[in-house]
Amino acid sequence: MNAPKRVLITGAAGFLGSHLCDKFLGKGYHVIGMDNLITGDLRNIEHLFSQERFEFYHHDVTKFVHVPGELDYILHFASPASPIDYLKIPIQTLKVGALGTHNLLGLALSKGARILVASTSEVYGDPNVHPQTESYWGNVNPIGPRGVYDEAKRYQEALTMAYHTYHGLETRIVRIFNTYGPRMRLNDGRVLPAFIGQALRGEDLTVFGDGSQTRSFCYVDDLIEGIYRLLLSDYAYPVNIGNPDEISIREFADEIIKLTGTTQKVVYKPLPTDDPTQRRPDISKARDLLAWEPQVGRAEGLRITYDYFRNLPPELLYQRDHKDFRGYVRKGSKG
Repeated sequence: MNAPKRVLITGAAGFLGSHLCDKFLGKGYHVIGMDNLITGDLRNIEHLFSQERFEFYHHDVTKFVHVPGELDYILHFASPASPIDYLKIPIQTLKVGALGTHNLLGLALSKGARILVASTSEVYGDPNVHPQTESYWGNVNPIGPRGVYDEAKRYQEALTMAYHTYHGLETRIVRIFNTYGPRMRLNDGRVLPAFIGQALRGEDLTVFGDGSQTRSFCYVDDLIEGIYRLLLSDYAYPVNIGNPDEISIREFADEIIKLTGTTQKVVYKPLPTDDPTQRRPDISKARDLLAWEPQVGRAEGLRITYDYFRNLPPELLYQRDHKDFRGYVRKGSKG
């Protein structure tokens, strides 16, 4: 019997990383999760520690990364991904995009592994092209408050392509648009968990600007399937994965009010610096190359997500300190 293929997933205790661990374990892979737990939460993967094909390394990928044995694939998802996080830890955000990516590309080269790096729609900045295609170079303010995240991801893409062209490394780049679903943090600053958290706490829903700015929300299961297909494809250049169903933030707030039955009102605050006014992916490339498109409608996805949030322990409705979980170790983990 052949040994299962081995995959390293960084950012494994995060929202997307934990769902990727589930996906690859379900496909029969041996999964090695890695996370420094600055923004990740071991509760997202504690259900995996009893599985023989799962290991966990408590490690910061900006430091030298060593994984014993063979590796077939690496998925690099280690990075703060919410405004609250990357504005609070800007240097770490830049380092994981630069040093972390460099370390993992080097590991992939030494192991002969294929690597997929998680980029973002934020590489497009506040776009002048709508919807956003992979050929658009973006409109990013490199010295603005969001620049630490935007430029970390743009550099990550450039470094990944350099390894591909110079070393012949097998690389994949996914540009992720707004994604939602179970295991998001309620207080991470992103619009969907922010609205649901406010509704559950009995607070008014906060809309920044006049609410006319748009987003396109993709349910997590759809995104993970797109990432899986991209990894196994033969395409080395960036691919948008997201849901092109666009909605204004004000309309989205109304949907959340209807979903949660809240009686709170919407309040308006100034728009943050460099906040994109439009966000919608052109997914023609994903359709053509991967035969992929979203399957879960927003109404269904929001219902599942709301059911998850409202069943959380009450204390998790409020900001928690992730440092409390850094020493948490279970069977199969390596701290």
